[in-house]
Amino acid sequence: MTGSAGLALGTRVVDTLAGLRPLAPFFCLYVSFGATLGFLSGGAPLILRARGVELAEVGLLQLINLPVGLTFLWAPLLDRLRLPVLAHRIGWIAAAQGAAVLLLATLSFGEHWPLPALLTLAIAACACVATMDIALEALVVETVPAAQRAPMASAKLCGASLGGILGVGVLVGAYDSLGWRGAVLACAALDALCLLPILGYPETRRHGAGGRPERWSGSLARLRLLAGRVLALGAYFAASYLLAGPNTLALLDLGVPLAQVGFLTGTVLPAVNLVMALAAGGLAARFGTVRLIAAGALGVLASGALMAAACAAGSADLGVAATILNFVAGGFLGVPVFNMIYRWAQGPKPATDYALLFGAAFFAAMPLRVAAPALAGWIGWPGYFAATLPLYAAAVAWLAVAVGRTLRADGAAR
Repeated sequence: MTGSAGLALGTRVVDTLAGLRPLAPFFCLYVSFGATLGFLSGGAPLILRARGVELAEVGLLQLINLPVGLTFLWAPLLDRLRLPVLAHRIGWIAAAQGAAVLLLATLSFGEHWPLPALLTLAIAACACVATMDIALEALVVETVPAAQRAPMASAKLCGASLGGILGVGVLVGAYDSLGWRGAVLACAALDALCLLPILGYPETRRHGAGGRPERWSGSLARLRLLAGRVLALGAYFAASYLLAGPNTLALLDLGVPLAQVGFLTGTVLPAVNLVMALAAGGLAARFGTVRLIAAGALGVLASGALMAAACAAGSADLGVAATILNFVAGGFLGVPVFNMIYRWAQGPKPATDYALLFGAAFFAAMPLRVAAPALAGWIGWPGYFAATLPLYAAAVAWLAVAVGRTLRADGAAR
């Protein structure tokens, strides 16, 4: 009996690994995406600040993230044009990732260059990585069956989280040994290695496996349909940041040491995201997308209320607990949200649709991201977190309604 149970367990493990094998090329690129953005927008500012660069100048490095929200401006080119030699999507992935590697290699020589030159190169590298990402997501929409997209969303979030640990935790942690050139070249080498597996992916053979594009009549109708979804996602991204984004600033004001705050955001957060992303894929399949969104949202709301209480009481320990609860509950939302973005991007131009659904929604939320600290300083942390709770609840409810409407339409179409 024991031997049979062991054999059955071994068979299940082999079957699971076989099922995960097709995700490996995508996972590798998600790791490189997280590592590159993590190093450029998270690690490099720490390195430059440690070298004595003024805070105001370091703050300019947040512009590195801008291309992620602007990919919708050039995404139509990725849908319309096909590069020579390689398949359509893989050609763009290889070109964009290759350009990022070259830019990082150039950046490795710039240890003592003026900040504007470093910033320009970093933004250009970020634009290349963001372009690779939307081509990769178009490849997902066109070639990955709908039943496998929840595991793909898990792979995306796990890969990006692991990449964040590598880009910020490992490369910055080893900076004293590697130096500027070694750290940047290590990031470039990781990008080059992570590109190799996707080059053997059978895009042409699997094209169309993602399902038929969503029906629509005319570009205006498609724009109208996407606009509502972009607004729902934009409201969700904005409300999520308003509730959770300033947590680290609140912790500092509660007296939590900077080193502990850095450990929470640079190590605990990506590690929790990785674990939650692994768990959320199975939970979404078992309990349903809308229920998982609702459960995660309730946890996030509880963390916000706990943070408001922590700030009112001046309790640093309670604030840390609220932050970790937010990490855990928010981690459940990533898989169902990105799984639905894949579904909504299932149109005739998936790169453009994905760039609009994610990039435009991310960009639309940026003004509130900028204004959040000033708002908290005006009304105080307890009032700030209390005020964000109903905004977050309304935004998640709007998103859940949009998701539920799509799922019901899909069920009726079967």
